[in-house]
Amino acid sequence: MTEWTSVADTYLHPSTPPVMSVSPVSLTVPGRPLDLEVRVSAPVTGADLPMILFSHGHGGAYGLSSLDGYLPLAKVWAARGFVVIQPNHLSAPRLSHQVANRPGAPLFWRSRAEDMSNILDRLDEIEQAVPQLAGRIDRDKIAVAGHSLGSFTGELLLGARVTDPDTGEKVNAFDPRITQGVLLGAIGRGGEVFNGYRSASVPVLRTTDLTTMATPALVVAGDKDDSQHWTTMGPDWHTDPYHLAPGPKTLLTVFDGEHLLGGIQGHDSMETTDESPDRVGAIAELTAAYLRTAFNPDDNAWQAAQDSLTTGPKAFGRVESN
Repeated sequence: MTEWTSVADTYLHPSTPPVMSVSPVSLTVPGRPLDLEVRVSAPVTGADLPMILFSHGHGGAYGLSSLDGYLPLAKVWAARGFVVIQPNHLSAPRLSHQVANRPGAPLFWRSRAEDMSNILDRLDEIEQAVPQLAGRIDRDKIAVAGHSLGSFTGELLLGARVTDPDTGEKVNAFDPRITQGVLLGAIGRGGEVFNGYRSASVPVLRTTDLTTMATPALVVAGDKDDSQHWTTMGPDWHTDPYHLAPGPKTLLTVFDGEHLLGGIQGHDSMETTDESPDRVGAIAELTAAYLRTAFNPDDNAWQAAQDSLTTGPKAFGRVESN
């Protein structure tokens, strides 16, 4: 078994392969009020690389709720052999002055899912813009990951359904090219339990139906993530995608984790209420390991990560699967 005596040591180990990051790569999308800008991160070497599309949250952090956030996750994922693509959704606070009066503001929940499918449609353009990446992506191994509102984006792409509260339309944003998911601080069920003091401001979330989300996924939930503004159900609400969705699902419950899970948006973020670089490192390693094994069952990374990080007195969390 691999000895991971310190997550911080593993996370910043000098033998970690170098990573390149290119930003912004701009894609012109018809009908989108602004170009779709993305950050692309990848290991400097290697071929047949699986890809992670990452959807940022809707927090108040001007810089971190964007393509420039969540680098504590993205750089580890890239170092572990993934191409990571992070779009700047229209909901990013830095764009609010340009799109505040556009249809869909401020959450742009439909546009967020469309961003991810548009990226997949335009991988050739991205490779042309980042020639060091050309021919290195395994386009049959694509995952979506997201945090908070970004997890809702992921849920839609993985098969969850909602009803547009403005039109009454049943919305299906499922993208079959995406075959794995990682949902962090995920949005739970709608209905009567979506009853928090701010729930009326986001009526689309009240319609969330997770029972159609059949694509395999890892759900990462902090056991102290009590989002009273959305629900009185407590931290268990964030585990709903594991308990309610069909198909293979895995739940990683993070001990003492609150909504930013130790600071996954960025180290030293003022929004983080449970700051812990080791917790962030553990989540980065566990999520990377889950996807490595999901895409290549002969790779024992997931079992090794569980043995090292979810067992014993210093465990960062527990894992269960259905």
